[in-house]
Amino acid sequence: TPLLKKDRERIHEGLLNGDVHITIGTHALIEDTVNFFNLGLVVIDEQHRFGVLQRSTLEHKSAQGLKPHTVVMSATPIPRTLAMILYCDLDISVIDELPKGRQPVETYAVGTGMRTRIYKFIAGEISAGHQAYIVCPLAENDDGKTQPDELMSAREYADSLKNTPLSGTRIAYIHGKMKPSEKDRIMTDFALHQIDVLVSTTVIEVGVNVPNATVMFIENAERFGLSQLHQLRGRVGRGQDKAYC
Repeated sequence: TPLLKKDRERIHEGLLNGDVHITIGTHALIEDTVNFFNLGLVVIDEQHRFGVLQRSTLEHKSAQGLKPHTVVMSATPIPRTLAMILYCDLDISVIDELPKGRQPVETYAVGTGMRTRIYKFIAGEISAGHQAYIVCPLAENDDGKTQPDELMSAREYADSLKNTPLSGTRIAYIHGKMKPSEKDRIMTDFALHQIDVLVSTTVIEVGVNVPNATVMFIENAERFGLSQLHQLRGRVGRGQDKAYC
């Protein structure tokens, strides 16, 4: 829920006079109206969601003029960060253990000839009580003209599944152009296992946690960046069951 103006002003004042010792926030912390009495440590989670200049801005917000220690966290291989590590401009700490009970996500790159076989595999996972994501690069196709081997939107793809081995499953689609209330409703239904297969764009890339989902099927993977693919794969394997991407 967005903060009221008076609440934001109270927090801004506490940050500037030192009354607030720890603050957790979104990109709002980067705004010019936010400054800190003596900023000593900046921890940036989901590093790939912040630009280089945004991170630099945070590091220069101390009223004392001192540069704070900075920790950036990400599960994705960011080329610039990897280069900084190689040239010793950045220290690295690695969390190389999965949470207790988790298993590595088995990952495969396959051609379009495997699509029917994959649908059958997904149907098997659903029969076992699990759920699946199918990710498409398009939200909507404005002209409505799509050939079988061309890009399909999430809506069109969801409709096309009615003629596949997934025809008997509960299918829904979601994309970023929907109203927030509609997206929330669909994600709630998926979390409550009222949906078996969720066809989506990258709107599910971050912050979605449905441990019962065990399959992530990404169409047109060449249209996604390396960081996006890692984030998408991270939506499965969040429970005790074996997961596949």
